[in-house]
Amino acid sequence: MSTNDENPPAEAAASKPQWEESPAAPLWNGLKYGSWGFAILLVVGLLVWWPYKGLPGLWGALIGAGIGGSFILITVITILLTSKASPSVVMGALMGSYLVKVIIVIAVTASIKDMDFYNKPALVSVLLGAIVLVLGGELWGVMSTRTTYVDSDKTTDQ
Repeated sequence: MSTNDENPPAEAAASKPQWEESPAAPLWNGLKYGSWGFAILLVVGLLVWWPYKGLPGLWGALIGAGIGGSFILITVITILLTSKASPSVVMGALMGSYLVKVIIVIAVTASIKDMDFYNKPALVSVLLGAIVLVLGGELWGVMSTRTTYVDSDKTTDQ
């Protein structure tokens, strides 16, 4: 028997990036798939709205993607940045980032509501699409990540 057959899990673990071994691997995968969903939506939104409505369609799609995608992706990034902190720090960071995001969204939408340089249906459709696709991508990334866990009650009894 060769050494490759004797120890395949160690070699498989050595070939994986280090972040895939960490407890935060589901979050990293969620960020990866959410970003892919965001990129795909942005390209499709621009390919649909720019030719259809011209420059206002382009601006509407860009603003909608920026608001929708960043609102969702910032949450995962905040959790990843505070993953080694205490639960109260994580909750404070999440609530603080949520408050900042809501203020920014209200300020942006209030400042552009009477302007006509963008197409409102483009903005709304791409914003809703970004929320659905980015959240769906994050959910897929988290749910499809295989993680190891140990049930401490069963190991102490044996």
